[in-house]
Amino acid sequence: MKTDLILGTAGHIDHGKTSLIRALTGVDTDRLPEEKRRGITIDLGFAFLELDNFRLGIVDVPGHERLVRNMLAGATGMDLVLLVVAADDSVKPQTREHLEILRLLNMPAGVIALTKCDLADTEWTDLVEQEVREVVSETFLADAPLIRTSATTGDGLEELRSQLSSAAEKATAQRISIEDSPFRMAIDRSFTVPGHGTVVTGSIASGAAKIGEQLVVQPGGFEVRIRSLQSHDREVDQVQRGQRAAMNLSGIHHNQVQRGQQVALPGHLIPTRRITVTISLLPSAPRPLKHRARVRMHLGTAEHMVGVSLLDRPLLKPGQSCIAQMLLGHEAVASWKQPFVIRSESPITTIGGGHVLNVEAPRIRRNDERVIHLAEQLVSNDDLQRGAAATFFAGLKNWLPKDLGRMAGIKDANSIYNQLVNQEIVTEIVVSPTRTLRVHSQIIIDFQVRVTKILQKLHQEHPLQVTFERSQILSHFSQDQLQLLDHVLNQMTTCGEILRKNGRISLAGHGPKLSKNERILLDELIDIYRQTGEKPPTVSECRKQATRLQNSVAPLIALASSNGDLIELTSEIYMHSEAELRLRERIGQELRGSGGLTLSQMREILETTRKYAVPLAEYWDRTGFTRRDGDLRTLAENLATGGIGTN
Repeated sequence: MKTDLILGTAGHIDHGKTSLIRALTGVDTDRLPEEKRRGITIDLGFAFLELDNFRLGIVDVPGHERLVRNMLAGATGMDLVLLVVAADDSVKPQTREHLEILRLLNMPAGVIALTKCDLADTEWTDLVEQEVREVVSETFLADAPLIRTSATTGDGLEELRSQLSSAAEKATAQRISIEDSPFRMAIDRSFTVPGHGTVVTGSIASGAAKIGEQLVVQPGGFEVRIRSLQSHDREVDQVQRGQRAAMNLSGIHHNQVQRGQQVALPGHLIPTRRITVTISLLPSAPRPLKHRARVRMHLGTAEHMVGVSLLDRPLLKPGQSCIAQMLLGHEAVASWKQPFVIRSESPITTIGGGHVLNVEAPRIRRNDERVIHLAEQLVSNDDLQRGAAATFFAGLKNWLPKDLGRMAGIKDANSIYNQLVNQEIVTEIVVSPTRTLRVHSQIIIDFQVRVTKILQKLHQEHPLQVTFERSQILSHFSQDQLQLLDHVLNQMTTCGEILRKNGRISLAGHGPKLSKNERILLDELIDIYRQTGEKPPTVSECRKQATRLQNSVAPLIALASSNGDLIELTSEIYMHSEAELRLRERIGQELRGSGGLTLSQMREILETTRKYAVPLAEYWDRTGFTRRDGDLRTLAENLATGGIGTN
């Protein structure tokens, strides 16, 4: 069975790349009329070469300096490269720039072809070969075979085929196993075929796809179905990694597709405008890269203008590397460890590149050493370490164990996930019978610290309160954080870090510092409310009856309420919690099975006056025990089912 690989060309303009491909394959990759007229490659061209054990899909790229963006689009998905240098012209600027780009894209293998050898004498060709060897000496092509060729005479073509076959074996050995990877293909062309509709082409980066399969075009989220497939101008039922493919898609208009988008299995690619990366600046870069600089980021077949956030330094010097975040002007898609190239905004020249670490990236604060260290672990060779870092950056997103493959390139995702859980790096929180929240332990710790700081501040701002309403804690968290917060509050209660009573919360060991007389008065007030039960005095009445510390009566009553001993119905009317519970149970029995009660009916059942019936009814409405509909009140449903509890 033959192995499919993508072979790309590289080299300066007019060095004979297209002529050499035509001599090898019989295919003229210059397909555009302007290319025919001018005799140069402007856009990507494609051909096919079959060797002993390999099928090579060939991407012929333009060599002109103004068309490097097209060259970068074609370089996506390359497995090996054919670097072309004309024997009558030697190394030129785009030779060097293409070589730098291929190095940044982690090209594993390649072959060097000296073309037009029939136009140069042997002595000159020897000098050119020596210069080429010096240029590639510190690159992946340092030990690559160099073949002298002529597309006109055919000299060297057989040897070139043989060396391409050897380079293909080397590329295959270095390629990461992709048998179980989800399908993904970066689009480099889209067009319409009359009677068929939208067609897209590209080099398949991973996985396989077949006719009838449902895919998604991202960014955009367009759901499509494969009508038909071609690979190297032949109708096929399936395409796979290492092949060039043309897909006839239904469900999308040609105008909705452009170079830079990707077609993939649903859920595999997530559009984003912030990407965490590792970035390296070329030693030849003309100047340092400053924090917040704007650059051109070539990612897959797309070009993006991005702002660079350097996380641990004000500038990146030539030859240096660091962790950074790319802030994109519009959405992009990428996968873990995907290489990219950056070029300066003006003048446009290649200055560096790097790898994608995290696509669904939260904003990282600059100089946050702990988080930056976790980001660095996303390139670790240790699957467990890499998986742990990926789950931290996943935050509270609804991810599954299998997503570790997408998030961190982990093949045995289930095994690594089980280790993360067993080592308590990841905690499983069952939210419902059909949903489990998976959270990194550090995120839980951060929530605990956050809750502690919120309560400390509340205790400082309200020195006479012991406990606080849950709503005062919940208001500091977003809706999607509440399920984790519920787990954290339960955990902190179990550990004794916080105290909870009657739906109120406090930090253990915190509370007001009362004098001896204030403690005596507080106990007396609570006892008064316990004895008066369902017909308690008002705050003003308590103040008048007090024989000492009259100005402390109101704060102490409020303190008893915050402790849960009293229930605040209004600012003037408080009731002992035991009395309120008795009345609640009495009215609850009457409300169950009834169509609702009026305030007058409730007053009669409670055997009280409007002075207490009105604030009690309004308190129960406010706390969700009852629901008012016109003149009737009914027993409210438990709106907290499955959410934040009340204890």
